Amino acid sequence: MHDAAARASARGLDWFTFFLADIQTGFGPFVAIYLTAHAWTQLDIGLVLTAGGLVALACQMPGGALVDAVRSARPVAMIAVAAICVSALALAIWPTFVVVMTARVLHAGASCVLGPVIAALSLGLVGHAALGARLGRNARFASIGNGFAAAVMGASGYLFSNQAVFFLTAALAAPAILVLWRIRIGRVERLAGDAERSTMTVREVLCDRRLLAFAGCVLLFQLGNAAMLPLMGGILTLRSSEWATTLIGACIVVPQLVVAGFAPWTGQVADQWGRQPLLFFCFVALAARGVLFAFVASPYLVVAVQVLDGVCAAILGVVLPLVVADITRGTGRFNLALGIVGSAVGIGAALSTTLAGYASDHFGSSVAFLGLASIAGCGLALVWLLLPETGPAAATRRSRSAA
Repeated sequence: MHDAAARASARGLDWFTFFLADIQTGFGPFVAIYLTAHAWTQLDIGLVLTAGGLVALACQMPGGALVDAVRSARPVAMIAVAAICVSALALAIWPTFVVVMTARVLHAGASCVLGPVIAALSLGLVGHAALGARLGRNARFASIGNGFAAAVMGASGYLFSNQAVFFLTAALAAPAILVLWRIRIGRVERLAGDAERSTMTVREVLCDRRLLAFAGCVLLFQLGNAAMLPLMGGILTLRSSEWATTLIGACIVVPQLVVAGFAPWTGQVADQWGRQPLLFFCFVALAARGVLFAFVASPYLVVAVQVLDGVCAAILGVVLPLVVADITRGTGRFNLALGIVGSAVGIGAALSTTLAGYASDHFGSSVAFLGLASIAGCGLALVWLLLPETGPAAATRRSRSAA
């Protein structure tokens, strides 16, 4: 009976991850296309995206702490999904600056609790030993959800209008809420309660050198990555407005197919080879993507370059929560630390869109893409110089040294 309940919970988490990815896809590069079609400048688009990033930054740590503190994660997740639904409807109906800014802020705030919820559910369902495989499974279902949503939204944008993308996003909130009830989270609630018996203070978490180094690496990754596809979306819209939504849909589908096949293997490799080699490869792929975007003109080649985005997404989607779980194992501060790293993600993403938008408007898109690639190179250097290996092999070596 227990095994049957565990399998049902695992499937429930699979489908929640799938539908949540569907919903979040609508707030990706489709926003830039939608606003560009309404004659917004790249700077105004960057300001709106930056505002959302700043809210995400402010809410990451409170979001993680909230997931640690609440008795049940499901009501929090349901409220967050409902808020994203409202944001999508507002974007579709009133594309004015104030409304779009408000919708983006609401979406960013709601999203801050959903990442910790999924990570906490995963850790509670399988424990530390099987977390890599579970995170790989999460990434696979998220990528399938992203790919499915991108294909459907791209087709609806072409056949109907860009506005239809956001109505579809709002409609997908209903199944996301329904599948939450399949997840039996009593074990996860007990895990969250361990924060009250934490062996590490908040100050100690904030001062952990490994966590700070990893947060810096993730910040540089997002600084180089977040603006790439929105910027390319604006370029494709100016070159071919009729096909822009379809092309961006393809740019999302291709990497999601890569993630769907690559992510489960990533979870296994992270345990066998360690976390650090995968991070090296991730930053190299990001730098190569930026350089190629700077010189590629054919929309078909742009779609092909997005294979590298899939590689990066597969690696970081698994390694990020895995490294945080390594660092905080036995401390009861998993979600708080995840919030700290999430804050770094927010800083990088917020600055990326504004900096790239400014560079594109004043120096051209090629310079903007090369600048993003150089940031990825800095991130690679940081991984090499400051981030130690945190995987099981490293933990074993530390235990032997202590003995």
